[in-house]
Amino acid sequence: MQMSPPDYYRAINECNIALEASPKYTKALLKRARCFEALGRLDLACRDVNKVLALEPNNLTALDVSDRIKKTMEEKGIVLDDKEIMPTPEEVVAAAPKQKPRKKRGGRKFAAKAAAAAVEEVDEQKIAEAIKEEVEEQPRQVKLVFGEDIRWAQVPASCSMAQLREAVRSKFPGLKAVLVKYKDKEGDLVTITNQDELKWAEELAEAGSSLRLYVTEADPEHEPYVDDTNMERNVNSNSDNGSIRSNRQDEDRSTVTCIDDWIVQFARLFKNHVGISSDEYLDLHEVSMKLYTEAIEDTITTEEAQEVFHLAEGNFQEMAALAFFHWGNVHMSRARKRLLLSGDSPSELVLEQVKEAYEWARDEYNKAGTRYEDAVKAKPDFFEGFLALAHQQFEQAKLSWYYAIGSNADLDSCSSEILELFNKAEDNIEKGIEMWEEMEEQRLKNRSKPSQENIVLEKMGLEEYIKDVSTDDAAEQASNLRSQINILWGMLLYERSVVEFKLGLPMWEDCLMAAIEKFKLGGASATDIAVLVKNHCANETAQDGLGFKIDEIVQAWNEMYDIKRWLRGVPSFRLEPLFRRRVPQLHTALEHI
Repeated sequence: MQMSPPDYYRAINECNIALEASPKYTKALLKRARCFEALGRLDLACRDVNKVLALEPNNLTALDVSDRIKKTMEEKGIVLDDKEIMPTPEEVVAAAPKQKPRKKRGGRKFAAKAAAAAVEEVDEQKIAEAIKEEVEEQPRQVKLVFGEDIRWAQVPASCSMAQLREAVRSKFPGLKAVLVKYKDKEGDLVTITNQDELKWAEELAEAGSSLRLYVTEADPEHEPYVDDTNMERNVNSNSDNGSIRSNRQDEDRSTVTCIDDWIVQFARLFKNHVGISSDEYLDLHEVSMKLYTEAIEDTITTEEAQEVFHLAEGNFQEMAALAFFHWGNVHMSRARKRLLLSGDSPSELVLEQVKEAYEWARDEYNKAGTRYEDAVKAKPDFFEGFLALAHQQFEQAKLSWYYAIGSNADLDSCSSEILELFNKAEDNIEKGIEMWEEMEEQRLKNRSKPSQENIVLEKMGLEEYIKDVSTDDAAEQASNLRSQINILWGMLLYERSVVEFKLGLPMWEDCLMAAIEKFKLGGASATDIAVLVKNHCANETAQDGLGFKIDEIVQAWNEMYDIKRWLRGVPSFRLEPLFRRRVPQLHTALEHI
């Protein structure tokens, strides 16, 4: 963005104000140097840069600006004489042209020449008057007498009633309302109610002696009203002046800070006893914070920083999703709370315990589902969250089905809720595997190229955090994960076919065929699939009750999990709790009620 000469003068003025408060503020010096460089005042720019290099010899920005200025001066043939008296930057700003610059070429050069010509017209008399006014505004010492307690206080030369009352309360903090008095020529104590009476008290004080003011405690209702309009008007006029020195004086007048002598003496004694200098630590902290702020500001505004921020955002997003994912796994594990039933317990007590366990597990399943949904919200492409949510809905549907059969409930009334859970589980497992397939396809396309994250880590010198996986290992992990997802999908369809058969729905056979296809895609052996088909409730050789032997089914799953591909480890540690989770004991208890 292009700036006009008045904008540069405005920026120089802001830097001057900052440097008045902190003369060694290198950031303001550098900013002012750039403005002078843009205005063509290379001499002033060179002086500011040299100041920065004297304070911070290794400042890269200052070295860059210094080299650029020296190169420009060599091209223009400018040679600086060390004995030459150059105008200060404050004088240049004071002499800056007030009118709007004309829209023509060479505007910056014209503004620079105007500023150089106006340097000679600086009014030294105004500077002398400002210095004289500053000398005259020295604070004065007064004695505050409260009974037999006499304390020193410091107030401004032109003290107002509000400032005087604040000074009294700082010295006597226990007093809520006070009356300040002085002794007149007859020796009477006269209460001070306005600034004019305070001036009379100052005039009565003997030359060379301090002013004595007498303090008495009063009721808050009897405390004189103080009009601060004049003081506020002075503060506003000084703030409009633009001088930071005047602003600091007004702040000192409005806030009077007084420290008792014993506090200072105790601080010195403590420092001598401990043998440390707290000022050095404060200076070190200030320097460190300044360096930290400058480094951060110079870094976060670059284009490379935006790339790092993007990667950091993605990592934090994944960390949040992973936290919700594990949080849901905790609730899924709590749902498997052990149910202890004694053989001689009455049937009413057993039913009551089973009902409590069912409600406990159902609540934990709901909490787990909420956490998995939060994981997907935190990271929309978190496919593990969709798979976990599908598994949670699948387990909850089985629990509701077993409880309905075990408690002899009306299956038609609860079937809609159970089938809805199966539908949601199928939708989520389909979303999860589609997301994973897209990610795997993208990985195969870019497998010959390093990832963006690895490139950034290499630039930052963090090669130890780069994780490279060989092509063969990545392909094997993808194959194993695909098998696990298909087996989970087949389990879901198989259980659904059992429920639909018991409800008399004609779609149960389609679900069973789809389950067999998923088992084949998952790499299940023909023997395992034959065991599953044999023990389906639709088979005439199946047992009564729920329609199949649960022990044979669990044995078949264990045989599938013992295939050689599991010996190489689970491809994703995030999904290990999901695929390794066993059938809850509550399901077995509901079967044998």
